[in-house]
Amino acid sequence: MEINWMYKIRLGTLLTLLLITPFVTGCVSTPKSSNFIGRVSVAAPEHYKVWVEHVELEASGIRHWRMPMGGVSCCWKGPYGPTGSGGSMEPFPDYIAIQWFSFAEQKFYQRLFSLPKGLKERMRKHVTYTTVMGTFSRPRKILTIGLAPGGQIVLWISNRPDNAIEVGRLQANEIEGDVSNYEVGIYNYLEKNGDYIKKHGVPTEGW
Repeated sequence: MEINWMYKIRLGTLLTLLLITPFVTGCVSTPKSSNFIGRVSVAAPEHYKVWVEHVELEASGIRHWRMPMGGVSCCWKGPYGPTGSGGSMEPFPDYIAIQWFSFAEQKFYQRLFSLPKGLKERMRKHVTYTTVMGTFSRPRKILTIGLAPGGQIVLWISNRPDNAIEVGRLQANEIEGDVSNYEVGIYNYLEKNGDYIKKHGVPTEGW
């Protein structure tokens, strides 16, 4: 009976270790599922708030859909970015169209673009990162569309803000629009950012 009791204790200890091992800090955790669903988000530099009138995605021959967006005022590449509001890219699109209003410039911009060749494969590749919870390996499944003054667009992929890599740079077209639709938004924007804009202007280069 004593031998059986000790055997049960050792067996229980072994099972417990097997169960908790994946969660021990310092080990590399990888997702069990190979399914990949990308995500698209929109970001803007500090002091450069924009109103994204629409984002449209198209997976040729499969689906065309519009993603609601609205106001975006964060976050350009840096300690907290690139990151922003967004949604799922399922199915993975071939084309994205985006149109926005710049409160700082009081201008409208628009661009239709195809995604860089091989982008999905690049996003699927895992990159390792470490947090206080441990070390993890995840795909760069977030595509961030950065909107800068002058209609500049920068594309990044990442799974965390601190490991984003640039994958594209585009120039949007300035288009006609009714600025009066944004009178209240412009007033609120200038109340918060007017002094900064007066002092530094709106930088259209260096993004």
